[in-house]
Amino acid sequence: MDESKAEKTIAKFPRLLGYRIAENLDPTLHWLKDTGMSDSQVASVIAKFPMLIGLSIKGNLKPTLQWLKDLGMSDSQVAKAVGNFPTLLGLSIEANLKTKLQWLKDLGMSDSQVAKSVANTPQLLSRSIERKLKPTLQWLKDLGMDHSKSKTTIAKFPALLTCSIKENLNPTLQWLKDLGMIDSQVAKTIATFPCLLGVSTQGNLKPTLQWLKDLG
Repeated sequence: MDESKAEKTIAKFPRLLGYRIAENLDPTLHWLKDTGMSDSQVASVIAKFPMLIGLSIKGNLKPTLQWLKDLGMSDSQVAKAVGNFPTLLGLSIEANLKTKLQWLKDLGMSDSQVAKSVANTPQLLSRSIERKLKPTLQWLKDLGMDHSKSKTTIAKFPALLTCSIKENLNPTLQWLKDLGMIDSQVAKTIATFPCLLGVSTQGNLKPTLQWLKDLG
């Protein structure tokens, strides 16, 4: 970690300076490496979420890691999930992780779909069911998708559950309608290629459309 990142890390979590190297810092560092992370991944995780240094290995980190493995995630998938979203290690198993897991299963996802969704988009485990997950599911249904298609769409692109309806989903929906698509075509397009909901309208969709128009 360079000096700039070290300074930002301390600014995020100044309490870090009060921990003992031998009793706190080194054990957490070694534990992270034992999960299969490289030195650069460990440095990135600590820079993103330095508060994990204050978490108990036995009481927090190990149980959360085991919970992820119990989902059916491989060691590499767990390392990827933690590397992308280290805050995951600070979430309560009972209050956050289990409730989101149950919601995904109630949606109709298989165990393998849930494991893949968490591996690719661990951030969804931090989202509120009432304020985020349910409204996004309803947004898909309001497009005309039935429950089965909504589930399949989320399974294809779980990051959808972390997108803002106001800032991401609605603008993309409106852009598709402005192309002249009717509601059923919009629903079919999103069900077929839900990843487009994570693409910038201004930065990607409009320039691509213009490129096609410029072909003559």
